[in-house]
Amino acid sequence: MLLELPNTVNIEGNAIRWGTIGAGPPLVAIHGTPFSSQVWRNIAPHFSDRRTVYYFDLAGYGQSEMRPGQDVSLAMQNRVLAGLFAEWGLDGPDVLAHDFGGATALRAYYLNGLRYRSLTLFDAVALAPWGSALVRHVRQHEAAFSGMPDYMHRAVLKAYLQTAAHRPLSGQVLDIYSAPWLGPVGQPAFYRQIAQMDQAFTDEIEGLYRKMDCPVTVMWGRNDEWIPYEQGVALAGRISGQPCVPIPDAGHLVQEDHPEAIVAAVLKRLVD
Repeated sequence: MLLELPNTVNIEGNAIRWGTIGAGPPLVAIHGTPFSSQVWRNIAPHFSDRRTVYYFDLAGYGQSEMRPGQDVSLAMQNRVLAGLFAEWGLDGPDVLAHDFGGATALRAYYLNGLRYRSLTLFDAVALAPWGSALVRHVRQHEAAFSGMPDYMHRAVLKAYLQTAAHRPLSGQVLDIYSAPWLGPVGQPAFYRQIAQMDQAFTDEIEGLYRKMDCPVTVMWGRNDEWIPYEQGVALAGRISGQPCVPIPDAGHLVQEDHPEAIVAAVLKRLVD
């Protein structure tokens, strides 16, 4: 079952779609690229009996606004998160973050002063180097990729999504993650967000990394082909008092390979 995002808030000129599930103290779930809040569809319901789970689509992703010339870089996403915290009236929620969501949570902590009750990160964009071969090509040839025929774009998109997972993704799952990036609005938006991927936005905070003032769990797919497990080990050593937790037989998209590992890790952190 897909998560519903019935609410819209405007943050710095971006219409951001969001929703909630459950009741209790707040837990904020932050997705990565090129995904959407639907990565939490099989995870958020497990927390709904003890937490109000807030989820949203990053600026330029999912059901949030997509438009030409839009800033969808990591420099914008932490400001969106800070704006959402203000909109929701949150002060120190539990936070669960993946990939670009991890970078967003870290940037908001170190640059915007947001604070968390606990932070669970997995396969996060946080330490240099990062960026796949596709990212490098798109950054050099964004217009060519944006203007590809639809059938070519669909093939590239689905092949790229599959490389995120260790296990084969079903057609249904690929359709869920592909849907926002199709058509005359979605296709250029897909290449727009890739073209704006810049390591400078993680370099900006790498020197600030210290042990955080909340419990931090860093997890990593042991078979992550996008960001190697060793990056998780290094990140945990910088910001957490605990070592990185490896997730066997999981790639970058742990939400599909082993969602139960994420659920178990977060439940250990939740204190009513």
